[in-house]
Amino acid sequence: MNRRRALGFLLACAALVGAHSAAATNESIYALGTPLTDQSGRAFTLGDKQGTPMIVSMFYTSCQFVCPMLVDAIRATEQKLSDPERQRLNVLLVSFDPAHDIVEVLGKTAAGRQLDTRRWSLARTDARNVRKLAAMLDIQYRALDNGDFNHSTVLVLVDANGRIVGRTTELSGADPAFVKLVKTTLGDAARH
Repeated sequence: MNRRRALGFLLACAALVGAHSAAATNESIYALGTPLTDQSGRAFTLGDKQGTPMIVSMFYTSCQFVCPMLVDAIRATEQKLSDPERQRLNVLLVSFDPAHDIVEVLGKTAAGRQLDTRRWSLARTDARNVRKLAAMLDIQYRALDNGDFNHSTVLVLVDANGRIVGRTTELSGADPAFVKLVKTTLGDAARH
């Protein structure tokens, strides 16, 4: 009985921490100033993406299962948008694995997945900034001995000012609630 209560208490605390992390998302991810390099070798910061709503997530290119599903879920979300909406939405995927995901590897991945690199950025940064961005996005990860990464899978929607407005863990297609939020966020950005 005491163990059950203790477990319940720990779960409740974890839920509160998660709720606090989600509530703390009023801060713009652009405040991080994270230096990034994309699949074309172009250097930029998160702040350079300001002005356009964006789906952000984290991945690594050698992932064979969940990370390709992230890309597929983003594509499924995009398919639910009109052409003009799609053109106003950027996508940023930042690698957990800067040691292996060099510019050439990111470029090969973008080409292999036939990503629209006018709107999609596969990017890398140093390990310290990977940790900071993952913390800001509330994405958990850890490196495994075999070179893989154990990580949470989430699509994070940020508004034109870099504030997190929503997230989904649904990877088996387009999450209707997330699509609705994307459309609303795009509409809000177009009005301002």
